[in-house]
Amino acid sequence: MTLEHFWLLFTGLATTLEITFFSLLFGSILAALMTLALINKTPILSQLARLVILFFTGTPLLIQIFLVYSGPSQFEWIRASWLWDYLSQAQICAIIALAFNTAAYSSLLFRGAIEAVPTGDWLACKALGMNRLQTLSVIVPHALRRVLPSYSNEVILVLKGTSLASSITIMDVMGYANQINGQTYDAIMAFSAAGIIYLVMNASLAFMFKLLEKRALRFQSK
Repeated sequence: MTLEHFWLLFTGLATTLEITFFSLLFGSILAALMTLALINKTPILSQLARLVILFFTGTPLLIQIFLVYSGPSQFEWIRASWLWDYLSQAQICAIIALAFNTAAYSSLLFRGAIEAVPTGDWLACKALGMNRLQTLSVIVPHALRRVLPSYSNEVILVLKGTSLASSITIMDVMGYANQINGQTYDAIMAFSAAGIIYLVMNASLAFMFKLLEKRALRFQSK
């Protein structure tokens, strides 16, 4: 490998971080909506949320990426609509698959954290005459502090999951590693270099979340 090859890997880093960011952004929004549906136990919405969770937690991420990327092209009405302008782009398809995947796992974390809030907190809100929405506005911040350690693992899993995006022609870190391997036939150097980049990114995220956890969970020691 040459210096130019290493530069290519760092070129792909921008794409990897972009996919990670937008997947987490849209995934967190979807997770919040599904968590509300599960907590409120609205018949149709809760069942729909459970089906989404069942599918995206029960099937491999790689299959989900292929379904989102290749599936829409099977329907002529999609190809003829405005949706095709977006669904024909590999990067958007990867973001959609990763967003739904992380939303499924995150909604389970969020629901568990909310349900783990002591009963006394719920009763206190009720005693103050708060409605359901007002109660959640008090309970949710406390629950999010407790779920932060588990959610940090989910963020790291999403970052590592972006490596599968190269399977649909996206030139991220893994995509360029495959390209370099094809040019040099030096698999050890190409994939080791890519692995080191992922390792540094994951270690940086873990360190940042550790700092956030110490700040967010200080109330537990008081």
